[in-house]
Amino acid sequence: MTTTRPVPTPSSWSEPFWAAAREERLTFQVCGSCGTATMYPKRLCPTCLSDALTWQDAAGTGEVYTWTEQVAGPPSGFEDRVPYVVAVVRLDEGVQLMSNIVGPDAANVQCGARVTVAFETVPGTDVVLPVFTLDEAPAGA
Repeated sequence: MTTTRPVPTPSSWSEPFWAAAREERLTFQVCGSCGTATMYPKRLCPTCLSDALTWQDAAGTGEVYTWTEQVAGPPSGFEDRVPYVVAVVRLDEGVQLMSNIVGPDAANVQCGARVTVAFETVPGTDVVLPVFTLDEAPAGA
């Protein structure tokens, strides 16, 4: 099965992130010059412009900073996934990334909800995406 879903194209500086995801590890960059933690992969530190960026494994836990539920829309390659939840997740290490909340309770997501990383292979590709599941159903759900 192939996909019509848009998938990332790794660059030379983001390939370590995607390689780690294929191993079901979530990583982020840390600047060796100033210590800034960075997410998404970059060529230079956004704080000091150093190229001394290294990779660190994340614990894979965090909280939902904000979210939205996509219930309809024009053709985009995601039609078979509607409805789906897109969220900004703040990892416990302090960096944020945009991802999906998946699982049976995804529609019950709330800001501040605790989440844990999971990994989803895009059918017909070697792309593995970090996604998140709710640690527990929110009260009243």
